[in-house]
Amino acid sequence: MLVVLDLVGIFVFGITGALVGVRKQLDVFGIQVLALVTGLGGGFLRDVLIGATPPAALADWRYLVVPVVAGLLTFFLHPGIGRLERLVNVFDAAGLALFCVTGARKALDSGLSPLSAALLGMISGIGGGVIRDVLSGRVPVVLRSEIYAIPAFLGAGIVVLADVAGFQATWPTFAGAVVCFLIRLIAIRRGWNAPLPRPS
Repeated sequence: MLVVLDLVGIFVFGITGALVGVRKQLDVFGIQVLALVTGLGGGFLRDVLIGATPPAALADWRYLVVPVVAGLLTFFLHPGIGRLERLVNVFDAAGLALFCVTGARKALDSGLSPLSAALLGMISGIGGGVIRDVLSGRVPVVLRSEIYAIPAFLGAGIVVLADVAGFQATWPTFAGAVVCFLIRLIAIRRGWNAPLPRPS
């Protein structure tokens, strides 16, 4: 189940990277690069930080094929440029949700403490998007005032709290992903922002 969620998250994040590449008018190679780093970046960071080497992205061929497929599908089937921003946000929220819960779950399975597992889940969720934004010349979403890392931490936290409480079912993983996804979309729709420093 964890591998399936991981691959779905990679596919979804791969689409967001490819859509950013389309909007930036990159060629097919540039779009594929963004799809790969967006889909694999967070999981790569997660595996390196918990000592799971070689990272799953390098040890399992499926982890490389999935973002390539996502990039190619987006390259050939992307909609009009004017509609891309909304799609990027929706797919990015979905990828964030999937990666934060799988990252937390894998961290717990590796023996990390609950707080460390929640933090690693958050890093798993935001890592690929940060790399994507840097490569595409954008200020990373997580560094802007938008609510981004908080939903990932909350989603990962649900998985961690359920584990601490002794729940072994899969529903906490899905619950954490849904909470992260909904909070992120509501934050985008309502313009929720993290606090900014007062102007001097």
